[in-house]
Amino acid sequence: MEIPFIDLKRSYKIYGEEIEEAVKEVLRSGIYLNGSKTKELEETLANYLGTYFAVGVSSGTEALYLILKALELPQNTYVLLPSFTFIATSEVVIRNGLIPYFLDIDEKTYNLSPKSLEEAYYKLTDQGKKVSAVIAVSLFGLPADLEKIKCFCEEKGLILIEDICQSFGAKIKDKKVGTFGVASATSFYPTKSLSTCGDAGMVFTSDKFLAQKIRYLKEHGQTKPYFYEYHGVNGRIDEIHSAILLVKFKYFENEIKLRNKWAKKYQEGLKDLEPYLKLPFVPENYYSTWSLFTIKTKKRDKLREFLSKRGIKTGVYYTYPLHLQPVYKKLNFKKGNLPVTEKISQEVLSLPMFPYLTETEIEYVISFIKNFFEEVLNE
Repeated sequence: MEIPFIDLKRSYKIYGEEIEEAVKEVLRSGIYLNGSKTKELEETLANYLGTYFAVGVSSGTEALYLILKALELPQNTYVLLPSFTFIATSEVVIRNGLIPYFLDIDEKTYNLSPKSLEEAYYKLTDQGKKVSAVIAVSLFGLPADLEKIKCFCEEKGLILIEDICQSFGAKIKDKKVGTFGVASATSFYPTKSLSTCGDAGMVFTSDKFLAQKIRYLKEHGQTKPYFYEYHGVNGRIDEIHSAILLVKFKYFENEIKLRNKWAKKYQEGLKDLEPYLKLPFVPENYYSTWSLFTIKTKKRDKLREFLSKRGIKTGVYYTYPLHLQPVYKKLNFKKGNLPVTEKISQEVLSLPMFPYLTETEIEYVISFIKNFFEEVLNE
């Protein structure tokens, strides 16, 4: 049996005809940018998330970039963010003339550690350095400790920005991620829980001025035809992507329920393998959208090879922490600076996770993971 890590073709079979009709409608309209589909998508998703405004942009990366650019934070000030995340979170900091400062993560949730945040803030300010913002990433579909992080940011006068590219729809109690900070960014990359057939993203905020400025910035800084008040970018979302997302959003909540169903199945099937294997941890009153189901084991590489030979595809997010990447060597982070991040990066393994898996496939994965550890224990 071959089990893909993510199978986009299965999703397409569910609503492919609707998508094709929606795309045809856009093509026949002759309006391919800044049309009614984008406006409808922005209003729909802002209402869903619980913000006053949403601005469709060309990618999740540009969403983060435009938030920072619109905020006009003081140049060469520090932005605190986890090292255990995709590089887009840090590269937009550099692009805006700011300095990323990497934080450690919580060993249970893999999200930014509030303790590491506090320690880094005091370390930098004691050295006379200025910290201007925090980017909190909610990884693998699980909210970060946003209540505690927000409280600290408010206490210290820091801007809180949320990266919800992997966690759109997740929540703490009844409050969705993306509504804790001044603004949030999501991605609609094909592998995301809500995705399109290419690159696209969105900014969410309840700050009217910030939303309007981002609208200008994504149109080259243009405030009226051929009149430019800002240095902007070409960062629009396409009408075709907006049309596709409107179709897929109709299925989004059901797909998240399916992801939770498979996550529960994994949890129940693998629970007897602890402590040799650590399962994902979800704090009380947290709701995960399970963009990835990530286990942890010291036998990660051997397990991955074992599963691959049996047709089971897996993923590793992330093999190399950002603070140890060559591109950031001038920031002077060294091995050992963020011990939890460094340990986790050598142990995490993401199992097949997408809505249209089957019971048989989940059981197949579980059975071979069990077989692997039986062999290991008998060595």
